[in-house]
Order: sequence, then structure tokens, then C-alpha cells
Amino acid sequence: MLTLDQLRHLLRESAGADEDVDLDGDILDTGFEALGYDSIALIETVARIGREHGVRFDDDAVTTVRTPRELLELVNDANVLRAG
Repeated sequence: MLTLDQLRHLLRESAGADEDVDLDGDILDTGFEALGYDSIALIETVARIGREHGVRFDDDAVTTVRTPRELLELVNDANVLRAG
């Protein structure tokens, strides 16, 4: 299961962080664009999650996530399906 703290770490390492954005704040429902992450940064983050957590994602599913909460749900649902 991927946690919000792990996602924060991956976002920082994969795509950096805008100095004006507080990733340590309440970001679950903040859009990735508002956090300073474009689609390329999100793709890099998702690719890294796939490599590190052994999760495969449907390309369409990845492009529909808009917030950290949605990405966590996608990753953790995929982990549940994979484990089941």
C-alpha cells in the first residue's frame, strides 16, 4: 500500500518540487497542476511507482487522475487486485 508520505517522496524525487508549494501540507485533494506537476512529471512519478511497487497501470487510468488522493486510490486498488 502506497502512503501519502511515500507519494510525496516520489513526487519530490521524480519531478522535483516548486519552492512555493508545500507538499507537507494538506494536498490530498489539491490538483497536480496547482502543486506544480504537469502531465510529464506525473507520468515519471507513475512510472517510478510501477517500477518500485510492481504495479502496472492502464494508460487511460493514469491520465484521469487529478489529485494525490486519486493517484493513491489508483495505486492501492491495483495493489489489491494484484495481491488478490
